[in-house]
Amino acid sequence: MHKLIRKLWSDDAGQDIAEYAVMLAVILVLVVGTIRLIGTNANNVFSSAASSIQ
Repeated sequence: MHKLIRKLWSDDAGQDIAEYAVMLAVILVLVVGTIRLIGTNANNVFSSAASSIQ
């Protein structure tokens, strides 16, 4: 039993998948935040342009 626990503790085969999942989550948060920021600013610019044309 002790050998099995030691083997499971030292086995890092699934560690790469977890690291990629965390990296993907961080990238997605940054992309979504950037798109929301750009979208809000673009909406303000177009609204200003539309009101100045009228």
